Amino acid sequence: MADPIHQFIIQPIVPLHVGGIDLSFTNSSLWMAIGVVVATTGLMLATKQKSMVPGRGQVLAEMLYEFVANMIRENTGPGGKQYFPLIFTLFMTVLMGNLLGMIPFSFTYTSHLAVTAALALVVFFAVLIMGVAKNGLHFFSLFVPPGLPLWLFPIIVPIEIISFLVRPLTLSVRLFANMMAGHLMLKVFAGFSVTFLGLGIGGFIMGLFPMLFNTILIAFEFLIALLHAYVFTVLSCIYLKDTVDLHH
Repeated sequence: MADPIHQFIIQPIVPLHVGGIDLSFTNSSLWMAIGVVVATTGLMLATKQKSMVPGRGQVLAEMLYEFVANMIRENTGPGGKQYFPLIFTLFMTVLMGNLLGMIPFSFTYTSHLAVTAALALVVFFAVLIMGVAKNGLHFFSLFVPPGLPLWLFPIIVPIEIISFLVRPLTLSVRLFANMMAGHLMLKVFAGFSVTFLGLGIGGFIMGLFPMLFNTILIAFEFLIALLHAYVFTVLSCIYLKDTVDLHH
C-alpha cells in the first residue's frame, strides 16, 4: 500500500538557498501559484463582458461576490465592508487550496499548518492593528466584558486575553486538521482497493467495497472543502468585528 503521508511531503522543484535560508520553489508554491492563476483568470474572464442578462461565468462570479459581501454584512455589520478585499482574498485562497487538492497528483497546500497559520496570523494582526488604529488603547477594553464586577477582573480578564491570543491557533488548526484527515482517509481506502485487486477474483470483489466507500468519501470531501473555506472566512469576519464594534 502506498504511503498515505507521502502526499503531504513538500518537495523542492527549483532549489534556492540564500544565506542558509531555504527559499526553494516547491510543489506547495507551485499549487499556490496555480490557485492564484485559476482564481484570477477565472474571475477576469467571467466579468470581462458584463451584461444585463449574465452568462454562466458572470453568474458564478456575482454569486461569489454576493456570498462574501453578505457574510461580511451579517457578521461585522455595515462598518465591515472595508474588509471585503481581505475576506474575499482569504476565501478564494482557502477555496482554491481545498478544491485543487482534490485533483489527482496535486498538492493540498491548506493541509499544511505553516500555510493555514500564516493566513490566520494575517487575520490576527489585521484585528490587532486596525483595532488599535481605530480605537487607540481603548481597544484593549475588549478583554473586559461590559458590566463585569471588579472582583471578577483577575479571573475573567486573563481568560479573555488567552482566548484572544489562541485565535490564530484554533483558526489554523481547524482547517489544516480537516484537510489532512480527509486526504489521509481517501488515500488509505484507495490503498485498500489496490491491495485487494491484486488478490484474484475474491480480492476484486472485496476491493469494490472500499472503492465504493471512497467514491462517497470524495463527494463528502468536496463538501468539506467548501464548508471549511466558509468556516475560515466567517470566523475571520467575526474576529474583525472587534475592530468595528468592541462590545457586541
